[in-house]
Order: sequence, then C-alpha cells, then structure tokens
Amino acid sequence: MVKIDINDLDRYFAKADLIPTIAFDVDTKTVLMLAYMNKESLKKTLETGYTWYYSRSRQELWNKGATSGHLQKVVSIYSDCDDDTLLLNVKQTGVACHTGSYSCFFNEMYIDDKEGI
Repeated sequence: MVKIDINDLDRYFAKADLIPTIAFDVDTKTVLMLAYMNKESLKKTLETGYTWYYSRSRQELWNKGATSGHLQKVVSIYSDCDDDTLLLNVKQTGVACHTGSYSCFFNEMYIDDKEGI
C-alpha cells in the first residue's frame, strides 16, 4: 500500500534531481547496492512494486533485473529524516551486482580483529 501521494514526490527532490537509494535484502539482511532515483523512477517503483533506478552513466531509467532476471521486489520503502535518501527493503532474485556478486559491497577495507566479526 502506497502511503504517500504518488503524484506529489517533490519533497524528496527538493535538494537535487537525483536521490541516493539503498537496496537492502530483507531475507539475508544484506545491503545490496546504492543507486539513484529521479522522480520518474520513484513513481514507477511505487506503481509497479519493482525497483526502477536512474542510470547516471546512460542518462536513462533502468528497471533492475529487466534484462538479467535479477529482479528486486519491493517490500517497503523508507525515507530518511531529511527526505533526501531512500531505503528500499527488497526481495532479491539472483545477484544484485553487475560483477556477478550477490552484493555490490564486497571490497573489504577495514575490520577490527579484536571485535571477532
């Protein structure tokens, strides 16, 4: 159920035409990727229940998984306290990263060995 006016998304784009969007897998509790949405891609996501992003490199809308089959079914969407970042809780089919990795976040940069993680 959409809890906002789908035709009035301006508050999410008050600071910029694109909004950072984090995709989080609700089943594996994994951050999958960071992408960007514009007003049109957010509206399409709300209308279809599947993720649509805006490709900055191609300058076009991008339906995640449309060609690969690695779809993201939206479970819920939250905006942050400033309405300038979105969190999409999704059910991921296949991998999320274009490299073939399940998540785009696999390049470990730091770990505190004393914490036993």
